[in-house]
Amino acid sequence: MAQRAVSEIIAKSQRILDMIAKEELTPEEKKWIVEETVRGFRDCVNPGFLEYRKSVSTDYTAVEWKDSGATFEDVNGKVFIDCLGGYGIYNCGHRHPKVMKAVMDQLKRQALHSQELLDPLRAMLADLLADLTPGDLQYSFFTNSGTESIEGALKLARLHTGRKGFIAATRAFHGKSLGSLTGTSKAVFRRPYLPLIPGFHHVPFGDADIIEKIIKANEFIGEEIAAVILEPIQGEGGVIVPPDDYLPAVREICSRHGVLLILDEVQTGMGRTGKMFCCEHYGVVPDILCLGKAFGGGVMPIGAFVSTAHIWQEMIPNPFLHTTTFGGNPIACAAAIAAINVILEERLAERSAELGAFFLDGLRTLAARYDSICVEARGKGLMLGVEFISDEAGYEVAKGLFENGVLVAGTLVNAKTLRFEPPLTISKSQIETVLDILEKVLNSVSKARCGAGRGVA
Repeated sequence: MAQRAVSEIIAKSQRILDMIAKEELTPEEKKWIVEETVRGFRDCVNPGFLEYRKSVSTDYTAVEWKDSGATFEDVNGKVFIDCLGGYGIYNCGHRHPKVMKAVMDQLKRQALHSQELLDPLRAMLADLLADLTPGDLQYSFFTNSGTESIEGALKLARLHTGRKGFIAATRAFHGKSLGSLTGTSKAVFRRPYLPLIPGFHHVPFGDADIIEKIIKANEFIGEEIAAVILEPIQGEGGVIVPPDDYLPAVREICSRHGVLLILDEVQTGMGRTGKMFCCEHYGVVPDILCLGKAFGGGVMPIGAFVSTAHIWQEMIPNPFLHTTTFGGNPIACAAAIAAINVILEERLAERSAELGAFFLDGLRTLAARYDSICVEARGKGLMLGVEFISDEAGYEVAKGLFENGVLVAGTLVNAKTLRFEPPLTISKSQIETVLDILEKVLNSVSKARCGAGRGVA
């Protein structure tokens, strides 16, 4: 695109700023926003996103505009119950007042730190995490996202052990930056960037014995494993819950062989599964714990990797060995501190366990009733998924839910599974509404597929 005159850019940016400042929009302004959004995605972001929305939505031009609690609105005022939760961001709900206040209070004082002086909120948040996390996890490094947390954890594991190899699981998703992408398992994401980081081995999720076999085989050939990296529950893999004895067995194997255990709690952490951290369901303490998504209270992007004093020793002689400009900035730390406070004070993990059991029971009832298109419903807390017989069936259900004001989405590694990850603040009555709408949609999709001669009863 041709470069614009400075005066044009100033005028255009001012119009956008004026729009941001408005509480109410005219019909003409709403129309302009939709048109500019679609044009911007087509010409300046990625037109592939428009094609994606056309494939999974009854209205691909829907433009989100504001949110609150467990709902959001598009620019034309249509309200959606959020059962996607930004892929696990909104554990505290949308724009929780206490998180918003912490961010605004900090903004009045300072937005970003100098990079040179000691910044207080980073120290205070790290101290809170040392109190909150299980076992003897103590030192934290703050990042801007979950994938950065994984990158840091991989580097720390190599630094501490002096080893190069890693074991990850098939169907794993750890992010898409180069190191975390190497741990991620789906070929469609990996293949364009091969070769990735050497030394990674992928094994079936839920099988601890094969992990030990890989560790022993690599010991024998002199290419020892630095760490095993796992999600306690695979999120993008399709909300896959492992056997109860899996993580304890992996923990014992790692300890016996001097291999670090990295747990990716980017999606499962901060109360999502009914405990503050999913590993607490299994009584397992990792050597490195990774956080992201909901860590910023649904308001600011922030992640972390947390480890023990023993493992952190190699980071101390040169604290500039691994750094970030914006990670751990004051406003992000303020949001994370507020998120911890809200989750504990409002007992959101316990709420997730209670409402999750109710929601899962309803999903399982519907999955059994419509077993011609549903395989099963599964999950823990409010990290739930419904698997369908095909990608197409899942897309049809997602479209029907969207049309009726419920937002869900497939998982990135297992498109047949629709995730249900609402804010932990969702009400029981909202869940009941979602279940009622889902039954209506399942009935419609089931009949349509039967009518198309697909043998659906």
